[in-house]
Amino acid sequence: MHFPSRLAEASARHDSLLCVGLDPDPAKFPAGWKGDASRIHDFCARIVDATKDLVCAFKPQIAYFAAHRAEDQLERLMAYIRRVAPDVPVILDAKRGDIGATAAQYAREAFERYQADAVTLSPFMGFDSIEPYLGYDGRGLILLCRTSNPGGSDLQAQALADGSLLYEHIARLAAGPWNRGGRLGLVVGATFPQELARVRELAPTLPLLIPGVGAQGGDAAATVRAAWRPGAPIIVNSSRAVLYAGQGDDFASQARAVAESTRRELNAARA
Repeated sequence: MHFPSRLAEASARHDSLLCVGLDPDPAKFPAGWKGDASRIHDFCARIVDATKDLVCAFKPQIAYFAAHRAEDQLERLMAYIRRVAPDVPVILDAKRGDIGATAAQYAREAFERYQADAVTLSPFMGFDSIEPYLGYDGRGLILLCRTSNPGGSDLQAQALADGSLLYEHIARLAAGPWNRGGRLGLVVGATFPQELARVRELAPTLPLLIPGVGAQGGDAAATVRAAWRPGAPIIVNSSRAVLYAGQGDDFASQARAVAESTRRELNAARA
């Protein structure tokens, strides 16, 4: 099944626009686990168990695993999610960007080693840097467009010769000639609601992965109003606010409470 279809089914089944980002930082783990990188899989698995019926997707960030030599734990986690939440698509947040044979190896990493349903990519080296990923039938490619960090403006808000901005050009390409097989999406930050609305205008049906709600300060209701439309999916990511909601033995139930509250807030905004 193509990624957009899996996403739509999970969103409908769980009545959710929420994606929980899995960014495990052992320094922030609850008491008793703090600083123990060998518990990365266990920590993330507890979060998955607590929230799997509340989300439309999970999004593990590969750097948080690789920095601790925990790629094997990421493999185990991906297999665990497929087993306990087979209806929930998993987006590997890797932000890869390279060309030719190297891109083919990154695609193999994402879709064969980790068995991700989708992967985040940097489009700034052009179409040939994302083309190898399209060889994996059904898998989603989510391109950086207007990111949530303040420094994103340094490049993404630059004007081109035709007067459009760079992020607008990326949105047009992703919604048009690059979208072979209908499997592209875009990353657009909740911290820029006006730009978010503009991307939705330029890419009226593409899935939008929207980081920045929660710890980064993005407004959940404004995000939904700017980007959600019937038939135009959004994936609103929250990582730290959910993962580190509690510091005791009940950290998973605290994470669930925050995820449930965020899901409710997002749903209220589309009513």
